Amino acid sequence: MGLVTSTEMFKKAYEGHYAIGAFNVNNMEIIQGIVEAAVEANSPVILQVSSGARKYANQIYLKKLVEAAIEDSKQRGNEIDIVLHLDHGDSFELCKDCIDSGFTSVMIDGSKLPFEENVALTRKVVEYAHAHGVVVEAELGKLAGVEDDVKVEEKDAMYTSPDEAVEFVKLTGCDSLAIAIGTSHGAYKFKGEPKLRIDILKEITDRLPGFPLVLHGASSVPQEFVSMCNEYGGNIPGARGVTEELLREAAKYGVCKINIDSDIRLAMTANIRKCFVESPEVFDPRTYLGEARRAVKDMVKHKIVDVLGSENKMQ
Repeated sequence: MGLVTSTEMFKKAYEGHYAIGAFNVNNMEIIQGIVEAAVEANSPVILQVSSGARKYANQIYLKKLVEAAIEDSKQRGNEIDIVLHLDHGDSFELCKDCIDSGFTSVMIDGSKLPFEENVALTRKVVEYAHAHGVVVEAELGKLAGVEDDVKVEEKDAMYTSPDEAVEFVKLTGCDSLAIAIGTSHGAYKFKGEPKLRIDILKEITDRLPGFPLVLHGASSVPQEFVSMCNEYGGNIPGARGVTEELLREAAKYGVCKINIDSDIRLAMTANIRKCFVESPEVFDPRTYLGEARRAVKDMVKHKIVDVLGSENKMQ
């Protein structure tokens, strides 16, 4: 146990009709909150690092913090399986650097490229990664929204074609595939009623039996955090995410990995704002970041237990 690839993790999730949470990490408090929640829930977990996180915190710091979290879970008497994953790698060189530095999983995102170029880039990463015992997530289709360096206008979004998905997996040898069925990056996912193309998901699953699929842009944007942010001086009206009911349904049809980032940001920011307003005398970072860490832990544990269904899946 400790740092692992997602191979066995996804196999169990697929067969058990649940999903593994893939949570974006940017600092110590986020990593601590996520791992403490996973340890308490006895759940495997994926910690993923985006290009923005690499720029902000430095990949070396983040990897050492993940190693510290594994050691901490050992001392707590419940070492869990953790995947260290590169989120939205946009080049072979970036994926190679992460593989060489000890990541156990990488995502190569060639979704903005023409199909043939996406295949060629993904295949190149797969060949290098597999030679080093690392697994690869790829992406087909285009999600709208903004996440770090990933920016896609709503008019340019594109659902994943089931025909292309089958061909893409065959040609690239990727280990999992992120698909576009209506989710989007960021906190402003839907203008109207949240909907996902479950019909597309079902067709891809039927045609790729046993193959793990991934949902990006799957934060639920909890309204209690949005309201708290706005109540304590924020300005994020109209933020809406994917309902937890839709995420639970997706997990029944081959979705083994669900990415969550905005919910962590909202939980942290809401509680830090609340602390500043209610206790203006506070200037100790340990106080307001401690509140933020607790909020992350509580939110992640809720996701594991009530949404993803990965609680007690470490046996």
